[in-house]
Amino acid sequence: MSTTQREPGSRIRFFNHEGKRILLVDLSNCSAREAEETTRRVPDLVTAEPPSSVLILTDFKGSTFDAAALRAIKETAVFDKPFVKKSALIGTLSLPREFYDEMKSFSRREFAIFSTREEALQWLAQD
Repeated sequence: MSTTQREPGSRIRFFNHEGKRILLVDLSNCSAREAEETTRRVPDLVTAEPPSSVLILTDFKGSTFDAAALRAIKETAVFDKPFVKKSALIGTLSLPREFYDEMKSFSRREFAIFSTREEALQWLAQD
């Protein structure tokens, strides 16, 4: 495993899909600590963007979470809210089911859940 792959900052990046700029938050196969560290870096990128403009795709596939990681995810969702236009989640089977409802309630944001990255990207690129 290369250092670049494991660097929390490298798991967060903008890319273009069908003419839309999408922020990928790649938490796939992260330990709880990596998920927390990566999540805490997201606001640095999101808050540099115009309000209500950021399209976010978060991949949770194969990750593990502890209380600190779940708290970081909820806090980031609240902090980023003014800057986010749409959020799509994939790989949510690794998240506790009640966490999704808690995250929505805590952040007062909607998060669309998709089975595949392709479905999520198609939804994010609409309108």
